[in-house]
Amino acid sequence: MTVAVFTLDDLRRILIGVAGADEDIDLGGDSADTPFTDLGFDSLALLETAAAVSREYGVTLDDDAVTAVTTPRGFVGLVNDAA
Repeated sequence: MTVAVFTLDDLRRILIGVAGADEDIDLGGDSADTPFTDLGFDSLALLETAAAVSREYGVTLDDDAVTAVTTPRGFVGLVNDAA
């Protein structure tokens, strides 16, 4: 299944599931442009998130591209570009 539009809410749900993010994490507003490191996520968490996206949505993401993404908005864009 290919995803029509991957959203910040989709990313939030997956981060909670695979990276142990706090369920109260807000990725909307200014947080969408906050660096993942400031939100408490490292490159391993992003790679695990990318693997979950691949399993759930059938979207393959390049590891180098995933680790180069610095913000939630950038990650969402990466997924949508690959879809």
